[in-house]
Amino acid sequence: MQKQQSCPPSAPGTDSLSHSLTGNLKSLLNLLGQSGDLVVRDFLLFGKYQASMVFFSSMVSQEQIQEHILKPLMARPSGHPGFTDNLADMVHYIWNTAVQVTQGTTEQLISFLPPAIVKGELVLLIEGVNEALLLDMRQIDMRGVEQPQTEQVIRGPREGYVEKLENNLALLRYRLQSTDFRIEISPLGTRTQSRVALCYLDSVADPQLVAEAMHRISIIDTDSIIDAGYIEQFIEDQPLSPFPQVQSTERPDKTVAALLEGRVAILVDGSPFALVVPALFNQFFQTVDDYTERFIMGSLIRLIRLVALSFSLFFPAIYVSVISFNPELMPTDFAVAISGGRAGVPFPAVIEVLIMEVSMEVLREATIRLPQMIGGALSIVGVLVIGQAAVAAGLASPITVVIVALTTIGSFATPAYNAAIALRMLRFPLIILAGMFGMYGGMIGTILIINHLLFLESFGVPYMSPFIPGKWRDWKDTLVRVPLWWMRRRPSFLHIQDSSRLPASTPGAYADQILQQGGEADEHSKADHNAASGSRDQ
Repeated sequence: MQKQQSCPPSAPGTDSLSHSLTGNLKSLLNLLGQSGDLVVRDFLLFGKYQASMVFFSSMVSQEQIQEHILKPLMARPSGHPGFTDNLADMVHYIWNTAVQVTQGTTEQLISFLPPAIVKGELVLLIEGVNEALLLDMRQIDMRGVEQPQTEQVIRGPREGYVEKLENNLALLRYRLQSTDFRIEISPLGTRTQSRVALCYLDSVADPQLVAEAMHRISIIDTDSIIDAGYIEQFIEDQPLSPFPQVQSTERPDKTVAALLEGRVAILVDGSPFALVVPALFNQFFQTVDDYTERFIMGSLIRLIRLVALSFSLFFPAIYVSVISFNPELMPTDFAVAISGGRAGVPFPAVIEVLIMEVSMEVLREATIRLPQMIGGALSIVGVLVIGQAAVAAGLASPITVVIVALTTIGSFATPAYNAAIALRMLRFPLIILAGMFGMYGGMIGTILIINHLLFLESFGVPYMSPFIPGKWRDWKDTLVRVPLWWMRRRPSFLHIQDSSRLPASTPGAYADQILQQGGEADEHSKADHNAASGSRDQ
């Protein structure tokens, strides 16, 4: 049991617990106020001392209280060996001998008791004792661990974070069973007092990065932290940028992979998401499937994802610029087909594309907010019926519907939701620039976006790393993914302490062993197989 380091009261004697149980209860209830779930349980301690327990019934396990606290404390002194009548040592005797609780503290200041009760602790007050015993009995019903909803994978773990911080930390401990794994927990929010956990690997993460993350969290001064997204908005480098500089994930395996690279993870009690810093541009287009599949398949999937990214950002602007300013770039037959489809459309290409894009965004938002059973039906109706009706009514041409559909599908292929929103938002100024200046406007918009990306940083790390500045060994996990045994060192731009992943002197895969040993491994395997066959024949 730990004794809290209490600060001296503002007026001597006014904040300290007295020897009167009635006076202590009155002062405590005045601080807590009237609440329907506030319970004051009076009982006889060991059958001879007046005592009271104060707790919120909605925050604790009443079955555990009855079994492990009330039952032993209401027993007669004969049932407790070594019982003492000394009230000065009563609190410590109860903790060491009677109650069956793993965590508890003692406190002598009344002002420290209400925050503890609100967090789910039980306060035990005894007549004639000016010290309270605080027992951690918190138990809140939560949903079980299930598959993440926003990060679906084909091949990989099916477990995701829940709202309870202890469960989330247990998921990380289960996957990262290392003595170097560090967790720093501190409360945030003057009213909510939400517990925030900072996680990192002590022997890998850059100490300056850990100190910077702790500093940014410590200077947050707000009355409430409801979700991890609140902290993200306080600690990011450029709040006005559309691109996210903090990665959010609800997958423990993804968090552990980031910790092993030297990053820092931030978790909040009550949020099923973890924040990973620093977050770079290429991280938002990588998934767990890239690593659980063989490197050829993972690289192909990643390239397809990058093509979809290009579709979602540039395709409408290229279409508008070609139709409005540069039709000579199209083959003659294709240009004639497009002009025939647009014959009855009364709007310029830029207005037509903007109307369709805005309609698609409205439809997408409505699909997200509707119940799941209805949302799927609405998306099909929107794509098929509304698109066909727009073409039949002459509001849009068939090629425009195809362009907008490919753009929307490309944005769905972006794994990170916040990164997909950034691309969706930047699509509109690119369309407007292309409608005003053609290909020149599209190029100007693209150059501005690239310059902005080069300007961004995340916790002191350039946002476009490892592309600029870059090293060859850091490019092994960017546009494509090389085999795992080729990635022997961690990313250099994170300034980690231990950069080694695999020993540099040993082969990383069975195929490498065959190449380095001149086929000896294959010969040994054949000899063993022949020996086994011969033993079976005998």
